Amino acid sequence: MDHVKPAKRSKIMAAVRSKDTTPEMKVRRFVHSMGYRYRLHSPDLPGKPDLVFSSKKKVIFIHGCFWHGHKGCSKARLPESRVDFWREKIERNIRRDKRVKRKLNHIGWRYFTVWQCKLKNLEKTEERIRAFIEN
Repeated sequence: MDHVKPAKRSKIMAAVRSKDTTPEMKVRRFVHSMGYRYRLHSPDLPGKPDLVFSSKKKVIFIHGCFWHGHKGCSKARLPESRVDFWREKIERNIRRDKRVKRKLNHIGWRYFTVWQCKLKNLEKTEERIRAFIEN
């Protein structure tokens, strides 16, 4: 059972931001320090990617493990209350993510997803981001 009352839980979940999150800011600082410039949340592209490298036709998504259903991640556990609601919400997010990535592929863009939990090992994640942008 959830140890937080439903009204409080609702307030907590409503306060979660979709832009300028801590994981997003970490990735943005790293990419900027590499000397790359990018656009943010381009409404012209499917899914409004977090970072857009127009000249390279590449985008980066920074996903929260809970919200995007990161398989095998402890942060992606469903809450104990309103399980059906959360399961459906996250499944919709996963379906939308797949649809967005198919559309990006179709129009010739490459994408890379950075998962929130992978930022714990920042050096390895930074290497992968660098390789994606530079290749």
